[in-house]
Formats: sequence, C-alpha cells, structure tokens
Amino acid sequence: MSKIIPLISSGIAGPLGVLHLPRLWQKTSLAAVGKDHPDYPACSPGYDTMVLGGLGIDVDAFKNFVTDENPTYPQCEAWVLQQCGGSLDAQKVAELNASIAGYNHEDAVRKSILDANGIPDEGKILDAINLNNLDDWLSFHKEVIEG
Repeated sequence: MSKIIPLISSGIAGPLGVLHLPRLWQKTSLAAVGKDHPDYPACSPGYDTMVLGGLGIDVDAFKNFVTDENPTYPQCEAWVLQQCGGSLDAQKVAELNASIAGYNHEDAVRKSILDANGIPDEGKILDAINLNNLDDWLSFHKEVIEG
C-alpha cells in the first residue's frame, strides 16, 4: 500500500475537545504500521509536540502506546484521559486550543503554500491550520489524483 497523507485537519477536535489530537492519532497510527507519508512524520515538532506537551504526555509514551496497542480514536482519547489523571483541565485545554488556532506560519512558509496553490498572498489566510489544510489537499491531489 502507498504511503498515506493524513487529511484530518489540525482544526478538528474529538470528544475531549483537544484540537489536533485526532490528526496526531492518525499520523502516529500510520507510522506504527509503516504507512506514514515521509512528509508527515508522527510526533514531530510543531502541533504534535505542542499537544502532547500541553497535556503533559511524554512523546515516547504516546508513540509506544499507539504502536503497541493500535487503538481506535476513542481508545486513544481514553488513554490520554488516563494519563491526565482521569480529567482534563478545561482552562488548560482552552489555552492549548487557542495556541493551536492562533499559530501563524512565518511569511515565507505562508507565501510558499499559497503560491503552490495558486492563491495570491493578500493577507487573508494567515493561520497555520488553514495553510496546512491547503498544503495537505494539494499534496493529496498531486499524489493521488494526478499520480
């Protein structure tokens, strides 16, 4: 099977309400079975480590859990909740989500993604979530649709 480009957006939260956690689970699950696309490494610096750090979860512990247990997403959330002592601090989650939603790429990264998508850089798309979505969708189109 080919390497899979994750298409769950960082702007998506599961039932626990943590942005990017579903994408982190998907990327790590793909890596665990050798189906991860090389441009989308699991537990990489950025949102991946931001989420785990914000929840107080060790990166290696998360990787090992996903690799060893091959959890469904609800099972992953249950494990996360267990690691956090059975509950998440609502304020902590709100702050983490705000940092994810409020993160902007550097100008050169923004320009590169917009240029690749044929979108003029008019200062309308600044947040990393939407820019990353555009980047993911373009990669998907190039590799899967255009082949």
